[in-house]
Order: sequence, then C-alpha cells, then structure tokens
Amino acid sequence: MKRLALIVCLVLVLLALAVSMAFAQGNTTTLTLYHFSDYHSHALPAYSEGKPDQGGIARVIGYLRSKKLSDPNALVFNGGDMMNAGSPSWSDKYMCSEWDWFNGLAEAMALGNHEFDYGQPIFQQCLAKLAYPILNANLVKTDTGDPVFQADGKPYMIVERDGVRLGVFAVGSKDYQTLIRPANLPANTKFADVTETTREIVRRLREEEKVDAVVSIGHRSYEEDLALAQAVPGIDLILGTHSHRKEDLKKLPGTNTWFISPYQFGTYVSRVQLAFANGKLANVSGGLVPMDKNVPEAPDVAEGVAARQADLEADPFFAPKFVKLGSAAVELSDTNLNTGEAVIGNFVMDLLRQKAGVNFIASTSSSFRAGIPPGDITVESYQAALPFRNLVVTYDMTGAQIRDILNFMATKTTTDSFLQQSGVRLRLRNGQAEDIQILRDPSDPSQGYEPLDDAKVYKVGTTDFAANIHPDYKRLFGVGTNKIVTPLVINDVVIAEIKANSPVSAALDGRVR
Repeated sequence: MKRLALIVCLVLVLLALAVSMAFAQGNTTTLTLYHFSDYHSHALPAYSEGKPDQGGIARVIGYLRSKKLSDPNALVFNGGDMMNAGSPSWSDKYMCSEWDWFNGLAEAMALGNHEFDYGQPIFQQCLAKLAYPILNANLVKTDTGDPVFQADGKPYMIVERDGVRLGVFAVGSKDYQTLIRPANLPANTKFADVTETTREIVRRLREEEKVDAVVSIGHRSYEEDLALAQAVPGIDLILGTHSHRKEDLKKLPGTNTWFISPYQFGTYVSRVQLAFANGKLANVSGGLVPMDKNVPEAPDVAEGVAARQADLEADPFFAPKFVKLGSAAVELSDTNLNTGEAVIGNFVMDLLRQKAGVNFIASTSSSFRAGIPPGDITVESYQAALPFRNLVVTYDMTGAQIRDILNFMATKTTTDSFLQQSGVRLRLRNGQAEDIQILRDPSDPSQGYEPLDDAKVYKVGTTDFAANIHPDYKRLFGVGTNKIVTPLVINDVVIAEIKANSPVSAALDGRVR
C-alpha cells in the first residue's frame, strides 16, 4: 500500500510539472489592468482611513505612467464620477480639468452619474477634450435604442495585446434615473434594462467578437454588480465603482466572476493581472495598491495642482470654503461605516435625533463620504465628509415597522445601504436585528432605553434621500404615517454645532453589536 501511494504521488507531481511546463512553453500573455474610480475632484492628498496624505491625482498619474512605460500590456481604466458639483470646491472651479490628463494613459472611462452635474453644454466641452472613449451601454436614444456612448460604433470596446482580445464594457446604476436631473441628460434618451443590455453585450463579445475575456469597468453599486454577475454568466472581471467600496480581489459568490473595488478619491488603484495560456484565461491575481507617500508624484501634475489650489483659495468666491468652522478634539472616524457604528455616524445622528425630537433616526451610510481628522475643521474639510444637503423627514411608526427597517439594514452589512442611526441599540446576528432597544423618551434621554414594542407608535426620522429616493428605504419608511418634511437641513445643523461647541467630540458606545 505504501508503495502504491508513493507511485500515485509521483504521478501527480509529474502531471503538475507537465502542466506547468506546458503553460510556460505555450503561447502565454499577461495583461495587467489598472483601475481607479469615484475620484470626485479630490486633486489633493487628503486624510483617509485615519492617515494623512493619502491619494492625490499627482500620485495616481505618476503611478499609472510608470506602469504604462514599463509594461506594453498595462491597461488603464477609469470607473467614472470624476467630478462632483458642490464639493470639493476644486470641482466647481475646474470641473473636468483633469480628464485630458489621462489622454494617452487611459483606454476608456465609464460614465458616472456625476459626469452630468454641470449640464450638457459643460459635459460636451469636457467630452471634446478626450482622446479615449466614455463607455455606457444602457443610456440609449429614445427613437433608435442605440447607445449614446460607443467606441468605434459599438457599445463596448475591444483591446488587443499579443493576440489576446479583451472585451470591455460599462453599464450604469439603476439609480441614475433619480440621481441625474433629467434636464442634464442628453435630449431624447432613456435608460434601457441593464440585465438585458449586459446579456446582449456579453453574447456579442463571446460569440461575434470572439474575445478571450470580458471586463466590466462600472458604474454600479456592489449589490447591483453581484446580481448582474449572477444573472449574466460570462463576465470574467468587474472593476467595482459607485459604492465607494474598498474590496480586494475576490470571486463573487455563486459566480465565476472576479471583483475588486478601489474605494474612493484616488486613495487606491486596483491592479489585476489576467494571465492567458493559448488564448484561454488561465489565472487571475492582483490587489489594491495604496496611493500613499511611498508612491512618487508626477512632478508636472503636482506643480499644476499646487498652482491651481493656490488660485482656488485666493478666489473671492471660494475663499469662504477655507475658513475655519471650529475643531475636532478626536478623529470623527468613518471606520465601520458600512458594518456597524462609526464615530462620525454617532456624532451626526445623535445631534439630529436631538434636534428632530424623535425616538429613532437613521441615514444610509452613503450620506457619509469620509471621516473628519482631529484639529481644525474648515467648510471644505467638513463637506468632504458630508457633502449632501439632505433634509430630515419624520414619521409616526410602529415598533414592528421599525423592526422591518432594522432587519433590512442587517442584510445590507458591508454596503453603503447600511444605516448609521441614533436612538436604537441592537445586536446583528445572521442577517437579523436582535435584542432591539429603543430610546424611551426623546425629550428626556436620561430615562434610557426600553425593549422595542411592536405595537407601540414611535417618532422616527430619516433623510429625504432615504424617504424619497432610495428604493428600499422609501418603501420601508413610507408605511409610516404623519410624514413631515422638516426644515432641518442636516449640514446646517451639524455646522452650527461645530461653530458653537468646538472642539467637538464623539465616541463609539456599543449601540450596534
């Protein structure tokens, strides 16, 4: 038996060696894909994940240039949302000034929802500067159904290197229809069904174009990407966007599709190697590359950014954005924003619950974009963390209805549809909210918490985004009665607190376990 086992082991080793040698001696090609997304005009290095001096467009371009120069099979893709009206100020002054910095560097850019922030005339001016295509297959002309954005007359692009054909496409999120003002869209257009659009693109790429791999470059939420990969086989890699999600390379559950997502603001670049043997995708590897102080900046870009930033801060229109509001005694961290309680979430939601006079208030974690570092807080640094001017909306809701909201929230852990909240304490277990306690008396928090009573009616608050736009929370909050759109503008409330009571502080308190 020992002799037989030894022979079997030897045979297996020889087979593995033969396969390895065949791979090495065969027709092999490795394409390295680099991808960044959700830049949102964050040109300067910034405070991120508890660390200063992260990201910055000069680092991103310096890194990508070095890779393109050293590797003819390096491919660069942009996931979209390159600007953002209202915050940061750079976006309002310079808009798409960085777009043509990627001419000769990027293969393609996905259309993000924020690309239309300044309307069609500005967008068309931006488009005219580009030497690379913008891709989006599901924004189509009303009369013909043809995609508005194409590459060489097709709703996708083909990239060929060393005999390997890569099919690349992009589709937009279902929330484009609510996030983009209709007046800002191209005339006589509509959004086609994403699943059917993608299914047809994958079919064409596989059957007609005979590509060796299919790659999606955005621009959709993680949940949508997961559902799309499960519904449409044949996508080899999704370069994640839109959710501002930080996710290292992994295979999506229930699929053969790989996924990676580089967070936001140029703080990471995704690097994925696709290795092909005799025209077949044989291996996928890679990970996220931090754009920190170890990454050299492109000197010309750094010089240009510094000059423009100086001009921005000296501009009388934008100078008030750089005025000190107050200060933070501690880091108002965004750590755990999509998985539990975050310090910045506790700070903002506790304040809003108090001002609104409700038992319980909640906001999607997508309303928060960053933490606030300790030290001085300017309008600009505040808006980097909370860029949206949402209103508070209140309802009367039963305990059972609140329980439904919290149970749904529990299914959204790790996504930006998770809730930051105040007034409830709970445990998350197996996708359910358990041991729920709710503030007994909104007017007197000293009375503490009581078990949530399904039959009792409570005062509940949320943002107008959750109440009116988010498809799931709109439904869940919408069953409440006595809906009131309050005059409380969330940013005005929080900024007033910072001005009046600096240095501000907050901490974790175990409200989500």
